[in-house]
Amino acid sequence: MSSLAPEGAKIEPLGAVRERVLGTLRQDIIAGRLRPGDRLVERELADRFGVSRVPVREAIRALVAEGFVHFETPRRTVVRRLTPADVAELFELREALEVYAAGLAASRATPESLAELSALLDRAAEATRADDAETITDINTRFHDRVLAMAGNSLLISVMEPVDGRLRWLTSQNTEWPQLLTEHRELYDAIASGDPARARAHALTHVRTNYRSTVRHLFGDDGDGDGDGDGDGDGDEVCGGPHGRP
Repeated sequence: MSSLAPEGAKIEPLGAVRERVLGTLRQDIIAGRLRPGDRLVERELADRFGVSRVPVREAIRALVAEGFVHFETPRRTVVRRLTPADVAELFELREALEVYAAGLAASRATPESLAELSALLDRAAEATRADDAETITDINTRFHDRVLAMAGNSLLISVMEPVDGRLRWLTSQNTEWPQLLTEHRELYDAIASGDPARARAHALTHVRTNYRSTVRHLFGDDGDGDGDGDGDGDGDEVCGGPHGRP
């Protein structure tokens, strides 16, 4: 059986069950409902979702492949703790791909795509005023996804897909929402200008500013990059919750 369903109920295909479990667990990690170091237990998750352990096991394996969780031991799976190296590598990828995408978007933007981007900014402003962290994270992700789509390069999108979830997880650490909204508005203006060089410059500034903010929230105000915020360079790991809480 693909799921534990009452007799006579429609049986959900195994693949659909797996995707449902995977999507929910992924969002739980991104939103901070599952914190770094939290354990994922197949039996408990199967009970929670009302399914067999098979799709849960497959969902956990997918989360491992996506970089959200890892096996501490063969029988113990936990949500990963972000390290300074994790953060640096992901932001290096963002810098390479998103800056390029912004330039393409500026040269290929249409009135319709710009209107969609503007509408997302309006929604982000409302969520920022309400201090709605989860909604802000979702809209900001959709904003960047929209810019990527405006670039009109399917290979660029396919390169981003494997790390998209981890990038969402990472960017959710930055809680400087008003500053983020300002940067997105500036990026929108640069894309709308039709000037690829201007768009790339704003995208580069945005990514690097976001990197510094994320490091500050995760590893301490001095941003020394050693991973524990004490400036001793010992590289301790720290937890990366949705609000940068250790």
